[in-house]
Amino acid sequence: MQHDIIVIGGGIVGLATALKIKEQRPALKVLVLEKEKEVAMHQTGNNSGVIHSGLYYKPGSLKATNCIKGYHLLLDFCEKEAIPYEITGKVVVATREEQRPLLQNLYVRGQQNGLEGLRKISPAEVKEYEPYVSCVEGMWVPQTGIVDYKVVCEKYAEKLRQADTDIRFGEKVTGITKGNSLSIVQTEKNTYETKLVVNCTGLYSDKVAQLSQKEPLHVRIVPFRGEYYKIRPEKHYLVRNLIYPVPDPNFPFLGVHFTRMKRGGIEAGPNAVLAFRREGYKKMDINAKELWETLTWPGFQKVAMKYWETGLGEMYRSFSKAAFTKALQELIPDIQESDLIEGGAGVRAQACDRDGGLLDDFAIIEDAQVINILNAPSPAATSSLSIGQTVAEMALKRFW
Repeated sequence: MQHDIIVIGGGIVGLATALKIKEQRPALKVLVLEKEKEVAMHQTGNNSGVIHSGLYYKPGSLKATNCIKGYHLLLDFCEKEAIPYEITGKVVVATREEQRPLLQNLYVRGQQNGLEGLRKISPAEVKEYEPYVSCVEGMWVPQTGIVDYKVVCEKYAEKLRQADTDIRFGEKVTGITKGNSLSIVQTEKNTYETKLVVNCTGLYSDKVAQLSQKEPLHVRIVPFRGEYYKIRPEKHYLVRNLIYPVPDPNFPFLGVHFTRMKRGGIEAGPNAVLAFRREGYKKMDINAKELWETLTWPGFQKVAMKYWETGLGEMYRSFSKAAFTKALQELIPDIQESDLIEGGAGVRAQACDRDGGLLDDFAIIEDAQVINILNAPSPAATSSLSIGQTVAEMALKRFW
């Protein structure tokens, strides 16, 4: 079976990429391969559903430009396709005096990224938005919102089928052989020929990339599990919308926060602990081979040495509900351990280079036959249509 383009991965980035390709070149024969039984089974379907504004990212970076552009594309898509969403705004708060400079840096970054209506606010003003928050200073971010990204993905898939795009489930890719004009993509069920492969496999993006690369990759995906608690319904009054701490600028995670979910309920979290398998959503999910690959990666060893204290704290909160509650009480002192019900978890595909750098930006590498999206964690969901547009433009250069 011959195709023009095969997109591997039925998460939000893979589907958005296929959609943008078909929008620009409807005649191209595009196939999406997904190893699971439905779309958005991993990073996309297990995130907090936040529509990010572009506040956190280095000006001019792929994250900043794609998040801001993707934000508007996503809202336009939701409006056009009648997908429920809300622009709720959020507060970001400094809970200690030493965090004030970090909040100021974040405010400046938001201005540099073109966020409108961003403003610093006093503790009393914070309470006008979130009455139960305790802080020394805050910031109001009006653009942030909430949506169910699984619903977004299902609509992407529907639009693709309407555009005569085949989406095949249960097709785990096991091999890619590059040829002069056509590449062979082997799955557990079938063999396909294609002019171009686009790898959007998230937690396995490095593994799939290595199938077609002769030289070893300079990065490896390190899986970090983010665990959530749900707030009991009778305590939902403690949180109106979204409440975030000032993030650690040296660590690519935003810290535990409170999020009202579009599908209902309020989540508290996540922490960030090393997952013992790439799709390890539970504490005891272990894949010995994958864990060994992570632990022996020189880059991860350097990360572990650098962040050992932070890592131990995150691990402690993973096993101690009391410690998790204490972290949440920095934001809302009234929250109690008994108010929390164990929720779900997501796994972040975080690329780590050999030198111990946790890649802070989206990373895409390409050659004539393959485009590999190697690092696309948050805000990839918000940015999906913009990332898809970017990758589509890279892909379509081969078909003019």
